[in-house]
Amino acid sequence: MSQNNFPKLHNATWPGIVGKGPDSEPIISFDEMLENTAKAEVDGVKFDGVDIGLFDPHIDLEMDDDGVKKLVEKVSSYNLEIGSVVAPIWSGPILGSKEDRATYLDLLEKSCKLASKLRSAGIRPNGIVRIDTASSPEQWAKDPKGSQKIIVETLKEACKIAENYGEKLAAEGEICWGGMHSWKTMLETLESVDSPYLGFQADMAHTLLYTMGYNYPEHRILPEGYDWKDKSVWKAALKEMTDALRPWTIDFHVAQNDATVFGSGSHDKTGRHCLANDPNGKLDIAEDAGYWLRDEKGELTKAFKHICWDGCMFPNAVMSKEDTWNNILAALIQVREAHGWKA
Repeated sequence: MSQNNFPKLHNATWPGIVGKGPDSEPIISFDEMLENTAKAEVDGVKFDGVDIGLFDPHIDLEMDDDGVKKLVEKVSSYNLEIGSVVAPIWSGPILGSKEDRATYLDLLEKSCKLASKLRSAGIRPNGIVRIDTASSPEQWAKDPKGSQKIIVETLKEACKIAENYGEKLAAEGEICWGGMHSWKTMLETLESVDSPYLGFQADMAHTLLYTMGYNYPEHRILPEGYDWKDKSVWKAALKEMTDALRPWTIDFHVAQNDATVFGSGSHDKTGRHCLANDPNGKLDIAEDAGYWLRDEKGELTKAFKHICWDGCMFPNAVMSKEDTWNNILAALIQVREAHGWKA
């Protein structure tokens, strides 16, 4: 086994909520997600922490200092730390009304405030506040230039808020968010905001869909009808995309994808998260992660101190199996062995 102890290995807790609910399967509690994470073990190696969504029913965004104390005690009791947090800004779509944008920034400020409190409490040594535009590619496409202008202006205000709380924001690169729905549009958004307080969150499943141009065919890199037999074509596409987005990447999700989209419950269709050992998975997880974790010279970027598994929209039966989490942990360990460091 490698002696690398960085990046730290985290599991996301929001897959207990995302894609669940009345029109899908029951929500899995925060406690159960913590238990699943804490029980996983591979050759003596365990998860170091969790990334969390700051939304009900797992987390009360409005919690007082006593609530923060209880949250810190609960997560610590599992010998876990907290890393990145997801800001629940979806009731304030950026491409909605002026009032919607005010709601977006208000929810973002509450998220940064809570994230900062968790950092001050010592439970959160690293990590970002994850955001999106809370707006669809269809809404964006009605007026691409106008949409980009509104998104950039709003995210510049968001960056000022993050700076006030000593936080950084990471834009989720996902095909279901307008202004972030293709790799070129995401890059344009990042470059236009041009703030040290905004970076990119790369998810291996979502960004695979970027190369296919799923919601922006003009920006596809992989040829149409690509059959995945000639891996050199995929590697070239991955290199082109990561060379552009890697310099902005400050948060990273290890994932597997079978080159399809999926949505359950109220969640829009997006890059399907597959199990780490899914035979239909197109990614060589440890090898392909290196395109994000190493620069063009092959040197480690060390741009973030932890990596996270995000397994959204897995069936509850799968999420209740111990093997699921052990296999996921094993995949994260392989990434750290290949691209980690000792500190």
